[in-house]
Amino acid sequence: MTPRLAELIAIYRTSAPKLAAWLEENAPEGLAVFTLPEHHRRRLRTSKPMERSVQQELKRRTVKVRVFPSDDALLRLVSAVLVEIDEKWAAETKAYIKWECQDA
Repeated sequence: MTPRLAELIAIYRTSAPKLAAWLEENAPEGLAVFTLPEHHRRRLRTSKPMERSVQQELKRRTVKVRVFPSDDALLRLVSAVLVEIDEKWAAETKAYIKWECQDA
């Protein structure tokens, strides 16, 4: 944990203890991208293309159904779509990031 993060957590420890606990648990993972080389951070800076494709696919599949009989039915469909997308990504042979860069 960085000194500045520890300082921020200390500030909120008394006035907002839940926020302080959340920061202590989650902020280091969220800031982990800054340990990567610059050229990797540029590639990971935005996930819009991935988000857009996921959101468009979810919308395309759920709009056709229109009204779901229950929340569980919606959850099953969305889960199935996300599993399908995950399997497609896992089977992809082209790397999103080439970790073996000369600049690293």
